[in-house]
Amino acid sequence: MGSSSKEETTSDGGDTASGGASPSNDGRLFTEGERVLAYHGPRVYGAKIQKVELRKKEWKYFVHYLGWNKNWDEWVSADRLLKHTEENLVKQKALDKKQGVEKGAKSGRSAQTKTRSSADTKTEKDDTKNNAAKGKKRKNESGNEKDNVSAEKLLKIQIPATLKKQLVDDWENVTQKDKVVKLPRSPNVDEILSKYLELKTKKDGMITDAVGEILKGIRCYFDKALPMMLLYKKERRQYEEAIVDDNSPSTVYGAEHLLRLFVKFPELFSYVNMEEETWSRMHQTLLDFLKFIQKNQSTFLLSPSAYESDKVVSDGKGKGKEE
Repeated sequence: MGSSSKEETTSDGGDTASGGASPSNDGRLFTEGERVLAYHGPRVYGAKIQKVELRKKEWKYFVHYLGWNKNWDEWVSADRLLKHTEENLVKQKALDKKQGVEKGAKSGRSAQTKTRSSADTKTEKDDTKNNAAKGKKRKNESGNEKDNVSAEKLLKIQIPATLKKQLVDDWENVTQKDKVVKLPRSPNVDEILSKYLELKTKKDGMITDAVGEILKGIRCYFDKALPMMLLYKKERRQYEEAIVDDNSPSTVYGAEHLLRLFVKFPELFSYVNMEEETWSRMHQTLLDFLKFIQKNQSTFLLSPSAYESDKVVSDGKGKGKEE
């Protein structure tokens, strides 16, 4: 779950809903209550579809990862899902083996390929009850829905026109021209954040703790969100090859993917409760940071011609391997 509004709507067929998926009369590939397999980063996990909605002419599916805390529940597009078939279970097992997942270990949110016990079914039911109860609790605690509306307005991040064009060019290069950003990027996300912090320190004489914490938050959000929602389908192979030895995505990827995060921020922050003053300060910092990227666009961002073919990546590493 990237950058421009077109990101998740693009699907090149590939392994989307493989294993016998056929669209219904209204175009949806999966139904509520259906057990599926779902991509999350480079791996595939057992999941269950809890909700199905048509958003901007595309079907979206709210999934719960079986055996995992409901905090991981999320909306995904069809290209993140696979039918729960023997063929796809074999594929899941192969991906787990490739990632070095040990049997029975939970590191990396590894999914089990064996049929789950009745205890898992009970956990799912309990999660559903807890979701409903906590939903009511949140509403009561907030007390005033106007506060939420105010936060939504504050979180409408205005991305400069030149950066919007960069997002569109980025989408076109990856999804239409089969190109990818050459990795590792220089400057990377860590370096860009550090440059901004240095600039603010020189300009203001001293940096406030609040700004420093916001920048740390951006880095943290980026590292967590990149494998889950900032990559196009055609970039997954490159991610698996680039993020090794516990490298953080923020030390490998650059401003191209960081911009995609800013598009996703309103969605991500909609689940966070903060005072309006905090929202306002964060919003101001994010807008100022975008202006900083815009002023340094020629240094931080690749021109469309500087992208490389994804075939070069595939042939250069893991040649001959199929996923």
